[in-house]
Amino acid sequence: MSSVRGLLEERERVARVAVEELQAEADRILAALGEAEMVLERRVIAREELSEALAVPEEVRDVPAPDVPGQRPPPAVGKAPVARSRVPDRREGMTVQSLSSEYRKIVELLEAEPGLGVEGMQAKEMTARLGLELTAAKIEGVRSRAKRLAERDWVERTPEGRFKPRASSPAN
Repeated sequence: MSSVRGLLEERERVARVAVEELQAEADRILAALGEAEMVLERRVIAREELSEALAVPEEVRDVPAPDVPGQRPPPAVGKAPVARSRVPDRREGMTVQSLSSEYRKIVELLEAEPGLGVEGMQAKEMTARLGLELTAAKIEGVRSRAKRLAERDWVERTPEGRFKPRASSPAN
């Protein structure tokens, strides 16, 4: 007959093995989740980069196409900014009205928030304040647009990766 102590030790060993197996499975799942999030982030950025690359630059729109017999002329392209359009470099006298609505909302949000001068705002916070779902894809989309705005001098990006309005922003 086994001792009570021996039975308890056997049960403890079985429980320890179960915990170790579950911990290994949890580690594997967390690693897979991390990889999947990185893939999602790369795909969001790739899609936005492709959209930007495929946007027709304003200089090309103004060039008349040669007349080809039997071919219909292309539809007229207006000067109004379009969603997913290129972000122009900020120059003297430009207003946020020259940006597409997606970019304009970010600039206006940052300019409307008092006290952002030092701290700035994270992409996740901007996503929430823009009324978007707090999913990785939406947050990365907002971060990508904010980075593009910072590269073109519409907003400032802090070394910590936060975004804030320019010190001297143009009139709206």
